[in-house]
Amino acid sequence: MRLLVIAGFFICFSAYAQEAEVLIKGGKILDGTGNSWSYGDIAISQGRIIKKGNLSGWSAKRIIDAQGLIVAPGFIDVHTHIEDDEKKNPLASNFIYDGVTTVITGNCGLSESDIGKYLQMIDSLKTSVNVAALIGHNNVRKAVMGSVKRDPTEEEMLQMEAIVERAMKDGAVGMSTGLIYIPGTYSKTAEVLRLAKVAARYHGVYASHMRDEADSVTYAIEEALQIGREAGLPVQLSHFKLSGQQNWGRSKETLPMVIKARQEGLDVTIDQYPYTASSTSLSTLLPDWVLADGRDSIKARLAKPAIRKEVKEYMLKRLARRKLHHFSFPVVAYYEADTSLNGKSIEEVNKIMKRPHDAASEAETIVQMMEKGGAGMVFHGMSEEDVKAIMQYPYNMFASDASIRIYNQGNPHPRGYGTNARVLAKYVRDEKIISLEEAIRRMTSLPAAKFKLEGRGLLIEGYAADIVVFDEKKVKDLSTFDKPHQYSTGFAYVLVNGEVTLSEGVHTGARAGMSIRKQ
Repeated sequence: MRLLVIAGFFICFSAYAQEAEVLIKGGKILDGTGNSWSYGDIAISQGRIIKKGNLSGWSAKRIIDAQGLIVAPGFIDVHTHIEDDEKKNPLASNFIYDGVTTVITGNCGLSESDIGKYLQMIDSLKTSVNVAALIGHNNVRKAVMGSVKRDPTEEEMLQMEAIVERAMKDGAVGMSTGLIYIPGTYSKTAEVLRLAKVAARYHGVYASHMRDEADSVTYAIEEALQIGREAGLPVQLSHFKLSGQQNWGRSKETLPMVIKARQEGLDVTIDQYPYTASSTSLSTLLPDWVLADGRDSIKARLAKPAIRKEVKEYMLKRLARRKLHHFSFPVVAYYEADTSLNGKSIEEVNKIMKRPHDAASEAETIVQMMEKGGAGMVFHGMSEEDVKAIMQYPYNMFASDASIRIYNQGNPHPRGYGTNARVLAKYVRDEKIISLEEAIRRMTSLPAAKFKLEGRGLLIEGYAADIVVFDEKKVKDLSTFDKPHQYSTGFAYVLVNGEVTLSEGVHTGARAGMSIRKQ
């Protein structure tokens, strides 16, 4: 009898038995280490890899012919926002069709406050992907203080520390911040540092949507690095980029900051989506102070002529810094008040409303949309050269920054459908920015190691059978900004915990995902 023990699992099988539940035969195996591929077979039972190599004498209930295809660990998306969407679409089809088998949610400071309860819900619901979670600083602050703009009292600080500690004990992989969002933007470094120290006691990661990704990006990076150093925990810089035309080319400044910090001994890594547009709320165009205390307070402030004028002047100054004459760069992803405007830029929305074709009128249009509840937006404003430069950094992971998509709802950013396929097609196969082996490492073992997802991210005996089988010549992202609701192609099979979830390019309906709790 042979016994494999991995990440607390015991797997027993006869040393002489040559039978598996699933057998993947004849593929070009890329094991996730970054090493070159080799031909071989993989045998799977009880949700785990039980044997690799030449398994010509083996039999199985299900045999997958992988000749001519790449066999790799399932992709790990370290930056997602799936909360509230799991119940709407537990099949997580947009992720499965893009080769993703595990997601980390709770990013940008946005999570459920009770991580234990959330992970229990995931296990009860049974999603098609595995789910790990960060505890979000914004929700922690909101649970204790609401959306007020002030420092916490000592009593409030202790309450926030207790929420973070409970989350870490319940299996959170770390703490995230969204220092551009309300109420996180009202917090000072000292507050975040105290909470990060709690996560550090439980060996968590500090994942930060930094305070700025445009003009003050270097200051924001240094703040995140400072928190990592002083709290004594690994740092993950979320969706690393340079926003705004005035900042194009500044990856020559920002990447060296990360490289220097690693050389000095700080475990800092980054993630990136492979597009020149970002996606977030329309509210980010407005000054932070206007957004305090909820929707009613926002409307009340904007109703005052002096404040309305100040807000519009603020937006016009920011537009001028971008060296633009119109608000052509923000495009509506989803506007509940009028879905016919989905897919239109603010400049186009302003024209539809038959207003003067000038930036001042467009700023007024933004204010009125905020009064009606705001909107999800896609912001075009990054340089392709910066995207490529950042992509070549070896401690950079690929991440969608996306939710579970509801097919044909709204006009969302295509990253939610095609992040991994785009890297493999455009940047690996077509433009050769990085090698296939390196891309797979960044999608698998690097994120698994960073977030301590034990038993995942590599094709090793005893590891979870999270596996993707794809055609490196045919893999392609079809989702575009104009027509985002299109699944990636070229992925033939996806296995999650040994269950065939994508078979011959079609979702089987399997929901074998589970919560991943940090031990």
